Amino acid sequence: MARLLLAIDVGNTQIVMGLYQGETLSHHWRLQTSIDRTADEYGILWHTLLASVHHDLNEVDGLVVASVVPALTASLLEAAQRYAGQEAVLVGPESKHQLRLAVDRPNQVGADRIADAVGALALYGGPVIVVDFGTATTYDAITAEGEYLGGAISPGIGISSEALFVKAARFPRLELRFPSKTIGKNTHDGIRSGLLWGTVAQVEGMVERISKEMGDRPKVILTGGFAELMAPYLPTMIHDRFLTLQGLRILYEREHR
Repeated sequence: MARLLLAIDVGNTQIVMGLYQGETLSHHWRLQTSIDRTADEYGILWHTLLASVHHDLNEVDGLVVASVVPALTASLLEAAQRYAGQEAVLVGPESKHQLRLAVDRPNQVGADRIADAVGALALYGGPVIVVDFGTATTYDAITAEGEYLGGAISPGIGISSEALFVKAARFPRLELRFPSKTIGKNTHDGIRSGLLWGTVAQVEGMVERISKEMGDRPKVILTGGFAELMAPYLPTMIHDRFLTLQGLRILYEREHR
């Protein structure tokens, strides 16, 4: 039977978990991030999720965690030890990522961005730009030689939408879907156009600018929670829904090679 690996990507808004059997992602879950959960609650939650797909936590051979929420990291590592009997691999700038972090402060590169870069380089080759649509929309530039050049960070679609609802008294909270035209004929479509077509324009413009600075024609990979919504409107770019989890799997294998 193939090795079972539990890969956990802790974001500011959501936690994405994937169960790998060898190199195959057999099951995945998306949970709301809650900093109030204890190690015991995570252990019970893992047991419940695995039982729902006819597995047991005792069958898991390894765990790998990328977390951008420090308040949760200790609870997850404790849960791994207590309930899975495993020392989880914690991804960070010191991991065996085989990237050269060509940035001012390598120790500040987020674990999720390292996982994205590793996954993109291993699966698609460089040069490559990763656009991750999460709580923030992040852009990462990686050369063919594995040099992580840095990138950009902008407010994500979800928090931009929420900010309009909270700060503007007459703006409603809306379902996020593309209007048929850029010019909205009513307030709802105007908001949707600004948020979504505006994000398309931002991504196209940022990719063009980053590509010029890289001096190359990189592939562009879209990932993150809102990538499925955006990908049909960015047809020249590759949509990889589970790029971060794939990067975590590869990082785990490098740590244990």
